[in-house]
This record gives sequence, structure tokens and C-alpha cells, in this order.
Amino acid sequence: MPDILRQPFTFSQSSLQDYADCLRRFQLRYIDQLTWPAVDSEPVVENERRQQEGRLFHRLVQQYLLGLPAEKLSKLANTPNLARWWENYTASDLGLGGYRTFTESTLSAPLGKHRLLAKCDLIAFGENKAAIVDWKTYAKRPRDEWMSARWQTRVYRSLLSVAGNQLNGGQLIGPEQIEMIYWYADFPSEPARFKYTSAQFKRDWSAIEKVVKEISSAKEFPMTEDEKMCRFCVYRSYCDRGKQAGAMDEAEIEMESEAAFDVNFEQVGEIEF
Repeated sequence: MPDILRQPFTFSQSSLQDYADCLRRFQLRYIDQLTWPAVDSEPVVENERRQQEGRLFHRLVQQYLLGLPAEKLSKLANTPNLARWWENYTASDLGLGGYRTFTESTLSAPLGKHRLLAKCDLIAFGENKAAIVDWKTYAKRPRDEWMSARWQTRVYRSLLSVAGNQLNGGQLIGPEQIEMIYWYADFPSEPARFKYTSAQFKRDWSAIEKVVKEISSAKEFPMTEDEKMCRFCVYRSYCDRGKQAGAMDEAEIEMESEAAFDVNFEQVGEIEF
């Protein structure tokens, strides 16, 4: 029986998280590439507006880090949410002064017959240390324990250790030099910071290889038994798991996907290491 997964396949934190949440969702989104018109949360208009504002905020920060004046960019923060987030950002200090920064940077590394890719909001290099910063516009601040276990945290840190030398003048970055920082636009004084260790790297990379091998050999992708996962899934009506979307203030993290970052993973070359 031929492999279901196309080769090479580009894995990411979002595809791995989808697989962890629901095998069927992974199949429908990445193998069948099915577009399904269900809304992911209610109310629809507010949800769409906040997602758009989140994308605009990321763009403002990117342009600021590329050298555009803050006073000019502030004119583009023309909604209450954007204005608040922008004011919070410009008043914050994550302690990265003097670091070499790379905004909207892509990391990629071979993963057997496939590859693993991450697009980071910001990667910063200091003296024998490195930080990955991710901007979040959640209405609620998630628990640190929950964010620590997410595939984003595990993939980004391990991939920086494996492939980040391409941004660091060819120098390898040890796990102990790496920190992942989530900065929450509505909670600017409460960033989540996750240091890394060699033991965590070995655990994470082993887990990534294991799940990729599992996905590569899978012939069936059953629906999750945890129907709470279905409340914010656009495929829920296709799977006969209800037509009503979950409330927006509970949905933001579950709705995240690479679609917000305008990156075509199939057009990104691998970074050799």
C-alpha cells in the first residue's frame, strides 16, 4: 500500500499540534487539503476582526524592527486593540538591547525523508545566548505550563539548536544558550520565558522524530475522542461533531495556524547543518 503522506512533507509546529489534537484534522488539512467553510468561533465578525488586527500588529512590529520610525507606524494602529497593543509594545523591554535581531526568520532542517520548518517572529543573538520571541495577541493569558507543552515551544527551541547556526555566523547554538519568550500584547508585563537544556532538546527531538515516523506510516487517521477539540475546528460539521462554533474568548490559541504568517512552506529551501 503506498504511503499516504506526500514526500517530502514539510512539518511545522502547527501540523504537529493538529496531529496531537486530532488525527483526522491532520488528514483533512494536510493530506486531503480540504477547505471546509465552517467558522472556527463565535461571534464571527469579532473573531475575523481580531485575527486581522493580530496580523496587522505583527506587521507593525516587523516594520519597527526593520528600522521604520515608531511615530509613523503608530498612525497605522488605528483601532482600539491595535493602539493598545502598540502602546504596550513600544513601552516594553525584553532585555534584548545589543542583540543581533532577525525578524520573520525561517528555520528549516532535514527530518528523515521530510523536513521541519518554523517561521519565527524574532530571533535574537547575544553573547553566547539566543532568544526566540513570539508576539501573542490573545485576549486571555494562557498558563505557562500549558504553553511549555505546546509543539511551538518544543519545535522552535530544538530547531534553533539544530539549524540556527545559519543565522549565527556559522556558530552552533547550544540548548543551554536558548530561551523562548512569548510576549502577550494585552499582558505586556507578564511574558512567558522558557529556558532550554540539552536534556530537553534530546527529549524534544526524539519526540519529533517519533511522531513524524508515526505519521509517515499511518494508514488511518481517526477522529479524536475528546470532542472539546471540535468546538473550534472548521471540520466539525464534516465530521458530524456539531455546527455551532465555540466562544471566541476560548478559541484563539486553538485557531492558530501558519495561515496567519503568509509563508509557503513548500517554497522554502532546507538549511543544511
